[in-house]
Amino acid sequence: MFCAEKTMDINASMLDQMLEGEISRHADLLPYSDIQQRKSAAFVVFCMAKRLTLSFEEATEYLMDGGDDAGIDGLYVQDADGDEIHITLFQAKYARNFDADQTFPENAILKTISTIKEIFDPAHEFSVHQRLKPRLEEIRSLIRDGQLPVVRVVLCNNGKRWNTQAQHKIDQAAFPADQVVWEYFNHDNIIELLKTPKKLTVNLQLHGKILEETFNYKRVLIGKVNVEEISRLFEEFGTQLLEGNIRRFLGIEGNRVNSAIINALKDEEQRNNFYFLNNGLAIVCNKFIYNGLQTENHLVKLEDVRIINGGQTSLSIAKTVGDCQKTGQDFSTCFVLVRIYEISESDRDFIRAVTRATNSQNPVDLSDLHANDDCQKTLEIGFQELGFTYKRMREEKVSGTAVMTSSVVAEATLAIWRRCPHQAKFLRREHFGKLYDKIFQNLNAAEAIIAVLIFRRVENLRKRPESDNSPMFLAYASHYLAMLVGMQLLQDCRTIALQNFAASKALLEAKFADYYCQAQHSIENALSSLYVSYPAISLQQLAATFRRGDLLQILAATFCQ
Repeated sequence: MFCAEKTMDINASMLDQMLEGEISRHADLLPYSDIQQRKSAAFVVFCMAKRLTLSFEEATEYLMDGGDDAGIDGLYVQDADGDEIHITLFQAKYARNFDADQTFPENAILKTISTIKEIFDPAHEFSVHQRLKPRLEEIRSLIRDGQLPVVRVVLCNNGKRWNTQAQHKIDQAAFPADQVVWEYFNHDNIIELLKTPKKLTVNLQLHGKILEETFNYKRVLIGKVNVEEISRLFEEFGTQLLEGNIRRFLGIEGNRVNSAIINALKDEEQRNNFYFLNNGLAIVCNKFIYNGLQTENHLVKLEDVRIINGGQTSLSIAKTVGDCQKTGQDFSTCFVLVRIYEISESDRDFIRAVTRATNSQNPVDLSDLHANDDCQKTLEIGFQELGFTYKRMREEKVSGTAVMTSSVVAEATLAIWRRCPHQAKFLRREHFGKLYDKIFQNLNAAEAIIAVLIFRRVENLRKRPESDNSPMFLAYASHYLAMLVGMQLLQDCRTIALQNFAASKALLEAKFADYYCQAQHSIENALSSLYVSYPAISLQQLAATFRRGDLLQILAATFCQ
């Protein structure tokens, strides 16, 4: 992974300085005492953070770098989506002495190919280090239950993409295209993501007649655009067009909806009907201008343009049309619907409302969509009164131990106070969807903060066990342990509210060790009553147990003993 020293390009040099800063700020979160190993680990975390839109601290949770890691430096698993489980594998190579011509190594890609063949077959035995194995067995347990793995492999370095020989090895592996996607990510991609979004002015060629209307002091234009025009825009401006799209980083492959879009574009018969088969694009801009004396085929100038819905459609179009045009395929009769809203930049709340409405058809519910709800604003005020900060919007750039995000509050509250630890862990996608009212209704700031404090301490013990002989269930039981700790605290406090917050927090700090020990004992009892052979059960079986609600009944009984 190391090479002869060369002159760094600007982006690579900037990245190296950023990594030095992250190491300085988060030395306690990174393994290794050797500075080069630590920088390599920081590079993995930094890539995951930027690719997955996480904070650096959040991304360290998914770091798997180490000996016997099967070529998996980072592992991120999204919540199950229907019958699919989406998994992102990161493998990173950070060159100490930068060489702009160094490509991602072929042998590392061969190792990843072998890993994919092994770990996603639940019956296949494999050897990895103890931090990674429970995560993989949890995935394999889900696969045994019928979940279809959809894998994205992100190969990261501070050089160049893999060469043609490595690509040939990937092609030879013949993984299903809708299940395994390969992606390259380097310093140039990172710097591009970090750049302040520019205000884009674009010209969009419409076809046929348009419908334009002004009402409630806002203008809207509806028309159709040839897909080659969309491809042209992305070739010129790239993903800057999607800066307003809350789902811009979901990717364009390894997703069945996007695969259906791509297949429709490639099929000549479906291509001609694409306008009717797709929901189209929603675009906001500060101003749109066109020649009103024309009757059709208008060229529309858009100032400060952003695609707020249809980002996945746009990226799928850009990729497919660009690839197919090389083989001479005709897209002249393939169109997509566009809706253009002229909205003032100062009207941010209305832009969010339009974004929320145009994305509401999608099963992905994000915390941003509820950020301005009354209960969220009330929690924010309550947090401030208690000396904490509540991040109800992802875009807020604040961090620290006194800062808590709405997503973490939702997860901790659902596990602890709503006593649904299995839903807290495995239904994160619905925390701001169908479970939103269950979580946030009548939730006060004191309860929210205490829940997060409990959850953080339990998670820290999972990540850094105090004993080498920790129980085997520890990797899967954080949400259950947190619930049991919370139940004991509530028994002692009677209630948790703004008035007794300081006393509740002090009691938690004083008795946490006792609460945690009792919680572990309760889970041991529950597992022993479920399995006569416990602890002689497989990790896959153990992982499946903590996904089920029946464990809760047994825990309730053993906890009361």
